[in-house]
Amino acid sequence: MKDYSKYQQNVIKRYYDNREQIDEQRLAELVTNLYLAEGKKRARLWEKSEELMLRLGVPQSRVEHVIASADPAVLAEVVQDLQAGRIVPKRASKGRGRGDASSS
Repeated sequence: MKDYSKYQQNVIKRYYDNREQIDEQRLAELVTNLYLAEGKKRARLWEKSEELMLRLGVPQSRVEHVIASADPAVLAEVVQDLQAGRIVPKRASKGRGRGDASSS
């Protein structure tokens, strides 16, 4: 990180500190986009949703089920579970909770 200014280093750090929330938001946006997309764009959106679910720590079996169903409503249930805390993102499960004031 020597090549970056102090400001740039802080921006990068904040991005990675908030990556779970960013990924959750992106996954929620993908649900809407999947309802509207068709063809190749829809296929790319499903690939991206699979990547995000795995990065967020959704169990592999559930990811496979969601992708196999190709139903945005099923993906929306995953988003609801993430937002309700029923699926804990990988980083949060390692002792760093979301919204944890001590991590600032």
